[in-house]
Amino acid sequence: MCNMRRAVIVLLVLALMLTASMAISAPKVLKLSHLNAQQPFENSTGAMAAVFKSMVEAGTNGSVQVEIYPAGQLGNERETMEQVKVGVVQSYIASAGGMAPFYASYGILDIPFAIPDYAVAWKVFDGPFGEFLKEDILKVTGFKVLGFGEAGGFFQLSNSKRPITKVDDMKGLKIRTMTLPSHQNLMKTYGAAATPIAWAEVYTSLQTGVADGQHNPIPIILLGKLYEVQKYLTLTNHLYGTYCWIMNNDFYQGLSDSEKHVVQVAAMTAITAGRGLNRIIEASEKGLPTLISEGMEVNTPSPEALAVFRDMGRESAMKFIKENYGDEGVAFAGNYLKAIDEAVAQVTGQK
Repeated sequence: MCNMRRAVIVLLVLALMLTASMAISAPKVLKLSHLNAQQPFENSTGAMAAVFKSMVEAGTNGSVQVEIYPAGQLGNERETMEQVKVGVVQSYIASAGGMAPFYASYGILDIPFAIPDYAVAWKVFDGPFGEFLKEDILKVTGFKVLGFGEAGGFFQLSNSKRPITKVDDMKGLKIRTMTLPSHQNLMKTYGAAATPIAWAEVYTSLQTGVADGQHNPIPIILLGKLYEVQKYLTLTNHLYGTYCWIMNNDFYQGLSDSEKHVVQVAAMTAITAGRGLNRIIEASEKGLPTLISEGMEVNTPSPEALAVFRDMGRESAMKFIKENYGDEGVAFAGNYLKAIDEAVAQVTGQK
């Protein structure tokens, strides 16, 4: 009888050990959501997600498994970010419009014509200012920020009514914007009627005349096939668009040190891949040549006309920041502009 009891006890201990071992070895599931279709050769978030998944799963030997949920499968931006906040979804590549309701200061980054080129943009968001931004977002929202991706690059203007070569051509046009007060303020400054519309409704809104035009980087115009409902494209480079890649902080802190390292390296590598894809699209037949072949008329304002766009936009933006964010917002903008100046000096080799 004693031997039988011992055998039962041994079996129970072995079962408990096996259960514990299985629990320890069970992979951590990281649900990653993003805005666009999972087409890594067509859009930057698709590329970012694909690279991230491959590197995380390989780098952790499968201890972290990445599930990709593209094209808003889990809900709209606010809904998905709320899911990240409570840990139902572990990570999301958010647009500026998605971030603003949770971190209002994100709109301060929309100072027109502040960033002159891509090299400067990457130094700013990958450097000390980017680190400050990550820490501040964590403090204000609780989101862990893995990095700042590129939402297509520099913004251009398009519309279906007339060529835009100067500020006066903007007057009276209904221009679609994200639900970002900073973007709406800019369009109003130029005399247009700012029309906030969710991305999922942009094509139909332009097609039906709810909006006459919109502003987005060339890769986003291609992604949304907006050339089908827009006739005129104006190259202005007036804003630089970013994605803010967030993660549930409790999930991140629950990773081992080696897993955290893999996640961080994978995210930065994925962000680089997304930026590279945008440049390839812009520089290849997929970019302007496709838009032209689809019937878009491309215009570039003269340096003098662009100076008017820049001066009006900058003055209005700084006034908007002062009125809506107060002295703290003005200081934030000052730090951002200083970081840009420092990045310009590094890129050009000037002190």
